[in-house]
Amino acid sequence: MSDTNTLSPAEQLTELKRGVVDLHVEADLAKRLAEGRPLRIKAGFDPTRPDLHLGHVVLMNKMRQFQALGHEVVFIVGDFTAQIGDPTGKSATRSVPSAEEIKLGAESYAQQAFRILDTEKTRVVFNSEWLSSMRFDDVIRLAGKYTLARMMERDDFKRRYQEHESISIHELLYPLAQGFDSVHLECDVELGGTDQLFNLMVGRDLMKEFGKRPQVVMTTPILEGLNARFEDGKIVGDKMSKSLDNYVGVAEPADQQFGKLMSISDPLMWRYYELLSERPSGELKHLREGCDSGALNAPEGLALVPGSPARPAPRATRRALREAPRALRLLRDHWQRARPPELPQGSSTSLAKLAQPTRRSTGNDLGALRATPRVLQPAARASRAVHLPAERETVYLRSRMR
Repeated sequence: MSDTNTLSPAEQLTELKRGVVDLHVEADLAKRLAEGRPLRIKAGFDPTRPDLHLGHVVLMNKMRQFQALGHEVVFIVGDFTAQIGDPTGKSATRSVPSAEEIKLGAESYAQQAFRILDTEKTRVVFNSEWLSSMRFDDVIRLAGKYTLARMMERDDFKRRYQEHESISIHELLYPLAQGFDSVHLECDVELGGTDQLFNLMVGRDLMKEFGKRPQVVMTTPILEGLNARFEDGKIVGDKMSKSLDNYVGVAEPADQQFGKLMSISDPLMWRYYELLSERPSGELKHLREGCDSGALNAPEGLALVPGSPARPAPRATRRALREAPRALRLLRDHWQRARPPELPQGSSTSLAKLAQPTRRSTGNDLGALRATPRVLQPAARASRAVHLPAERETVYLRSRMR
């Protein structure tokens, strides 16, 4: 265990459980932490597109938390499993990207991972290293470790079968291939989103079948995409996905991140803070109450009351256009695309900008979404130069990339 880690095993367990949806099995994780050795933590990402996005960051923040406690992270680039196509959440057989697309995505993923993860405590591997060398008789023996009845318990397969939708044989092999990653690497913990629970549990079961100590399974919440909506007291919509083009890329230019994040609704904004920020939940609650009450205004933030005209000063306008012209164009474009059809032209919004000073972070801090006054000053001046049309209040979110 790292010398810098002063938390007891019980305290580590408490920290690691924060934000976790599923944990199988807590007692097993507690026992491994008590062994006083660095645990091996695994998470896999199929490079179907060249960009990691904020949806991945939710999971990677948990990986980084393990690293901060002295544990080793194995970042698996699923260049082989991407050729199969993960059937999770799909109502039909998934199209498979070309070999060139997979290669491009794999190289990009490996580079982008270190924007968030600790380089010295991360091992990047490609699952083609062991899966591509398997013979057909190896695949048959692997398939013999799991039953069709258990595979059909998966919600996606069960629904498609009941609705007489086709299920290709190779799709049934995907959970087995992902599970074999765990067998090969002999990890202590596998992380994934809640939609990956079935696949992760297959890995746990396969490790038992191969006579290995079964991994602990932990899942984190799914981050909704930019086009998610707030209906009947809850957020509904597709998860953030590159294929749905409702994502914010880890490696995108800051002004593009800014413009995309400015297009989201208030409830979704707070959801992003909850899942991506490292701020304590009590502090987030305080910030939200301050925005709701209107207490967060100048000098802490610029508030435009709904229905009130914008009053941009000429000097501020010129300065804003000089410092952030591209951000302004992107921001206006995103608002126009986000405007509901029934929203009348010219309606106004209030903008509350959270610009309280925070501690300066160390390392790569994309996932923390830390907004400092220095970062927000150009955006603040830009907001004075534009009267933004919208139907809702929005909070500026900016993340720092190195």
